[in-house]
Amino acid sequence: ARPSLAMVDKRVLNVNVGILGHIDSGKTSLARALSTHFSTASLDKHPQSTERGITLDLGFSSFTAPVPENLAHLPYDEIQFTLVDCPGHASLIKTVLGGAQIIDVMMLVVDVNKGIQTQTAECLVVGEITTSELLVVLNKTDMIPEAGRGEKIAKMTARLGNTFKATKFKECVMVPIAARPGGAVDMSAGGAPATGVTNLVNELMKRVEAAHCRRLAKKKGKEEFLFAVDHCFPIKGQGTVLTGTVLSGRIAVGDSVELPTLKLEKKIKSMQMFKRPVQFCERGDRLGMCVAQLDHNLMERGLVSAPRTVPTFNAAICVAEKIRFHKQKVGSKMKFHVTVGHQTAMATAEFFGEVPAVGALERDTVVDAERLLRGLSVTEVGVVTSGGTAGATTGGAGATA
Repeated sequence: ARPSLAMVDKRVLNVNVGILGHIDSGKTSLARALSTHFSTASLDKHPQSTERGITLDLGFSSFTAPVPENLAHLPYDEIQFTLVDCPGHASLIKTVLGGAQIIDVMMLVVDVNKGIQTQTAECLVVGEITTSELLVVLNKTDMIPEAGRGEKIAKMTARLGNTFKATKFKECVMVPIAARPGGAVDMSAGGAPATGVTNLVNELMKRVEAAHCRRLAKKKGKEEFLFAVDHCFPIKGQGTVLTGTVLSGRIAVGDSVELPTLKLEKKIKSMQMFKRPVQFCERGDRLGMCVAQLDHNLMERGLVSAPRTVPTFNAAICVAEKIRFHKQKVGSKMKFHVTVGHQTAMATAEFFGEVPAVGALERDTVVDAERLLRGLSVTEVGVVTSGGTAGATTGGAGATA
């Protein structure tokens, strides 16, 4: 296997870790506490994020760790964790779906003082259909009086464990931390150091090999290059930078790529991973690529691919399954917002047969899940396709394809 980054002196395995959870559970503070390298889209650098004090878009940052002895058999010199900080506000669930398709491991951040909240439940549903690796982070432990801290953490762990029994994450690990001891007064860095981070990193390391094996299993023969772009901006005198995550295939500096929606082909001038130059990239890598003579206003998000490999179309046939927590009818002639990657279009569905409910192996597990999550806002969640994650929503209707 080739390294995930063509570093001159190091072979680096990149693991994408999604940070999801309810608004104000401390996701961005956790990303700040873990990260050592920051992209141009990290830690709520969007002006409105700074002004409002909440995450409005996907944020990317990273940290590295040496390869532990138990992973010495892998052909890498260093492990890089790319953190995908997802918004927690209900209206931004489509942005979360766009980020979910690129992650290898999901970290669900829960305020230990509040437990499961509305968007926590939504993130659980997103996690069920996009990943098999979940790590629960019990944040804000510093806000519990020290005398009763251990007891309250134990009670919340047991309570959450009962909730997770109704999902496929029934055996998930929960790690208590304080990402920003004392609370965040504003969005700037500073304050007392985070606690519990070492244990969290150790738990992430335990999931590296499984994530690597799943990625290898997805490689079936020759893969065409496909790159999910989430930010686009100009650099004076250089060109336009497209930042995103490689969904499949491999590409190198000097190769040509296509922007399918614009029907444009461009040659890659250079590539960087968190400000470090690289010569090529592969599935799972997070990077920015620079191309010349592209108006950045034409493309904010979307796909970049190997030339002439991604068709555009007005209709598609797919296998669909109804999300098991969704109660309402999903039928033919209904209109859906269909989200593929970071792009959304309105579509009319025509079902050839019944839409089955996605359920657990045993009926009582499904009943428990429905009871626990009933009444929560889990309507705008979506679907897994062979090419990634897509959401299908319409006035509360949800289906997976």
